[in-house]
Amino acid sequence: MNHKTTDSPVAIVTAASRGMGSAIARELATRGYRLALMSRSDDVLKLADELAETTPSLGFTGSVAEKEDLERLVATALDHFGRIDAVVNNTGHASKGDLLEITDEDWHAGLDLLILNTVRMARLVAPIMEREGSGGAFVNISTFAAFEPSLDFPVSSALRAALGSFTKMFADRYGPVGIRMNNVLPGYIETYKTPNAILESIPLKRQGSVEEIANTVAFLLSNDAGYISGQNIRVDGGLTRSV
Repeated sequence: MNHKTTDSPVAIVTAASRGMGSAIARELATRGYRLALMSRSDDVLKLADELAETTPSLGFTGSVAEKEDLERLVATALDHFGRIDAVVNNTGHASKGDLLEITDEDWHAGLDLLILNTVRMARLVAPIMEREGSGGAFVNISTFAAFEPSLDFPVSSALRAALGSFTKMFADRYGPVGIRMNNVLPGYIETYKTPNAILESIPLKRQGSVEEIANTVAFLLSNDAGYISGQNIRVDGGLTRSV
């Protein structure tokens, strides 16, 4: 039976069909959020149906790189739930390759996937939060390579460094009305097998779990993190060396 009320907070989670996105959706469901979930995979519809057993949940198929899909997601979530309190901007992976062999098309695709998705979502949702007058929070899933760039992830490293700058500017602009934005920078997470040589370079000597990412995201969305905004939170087992 559904025990969630119309006073329960509402969260949008993108790329929610599996991995970190799915774990985030499940964790937020346990914390009382009503959910609007989107992914390119039909699996997101199954997840929404499953979570709907305990919390109101909507599932959408669409891409974060498509402006029209984001507009449909936000409009339907607002129409159905009447409010939006939280957004988790999760995405897929950008193209990889030798630095100067990456095409213009791949760089432009990365821009849509890794930065403009967040800009467009903020453009849609921040005015809603501001009108509601009760604040709100965004969390963007980034990467540990955002500030220690790696040739293994050239598009992601470059563009997610820019995401860090956008996040700080958003925090400056919307902090006065109580709307926060932070980035989570995962290290090597269990969704992909990590070579032993890399595991040995991680102080905790293991991959992170999707649940650990989900718990961090849930914290940053919560009132417990109410004085945290414009930050890049590394969840990488101590892998990165910068201080």
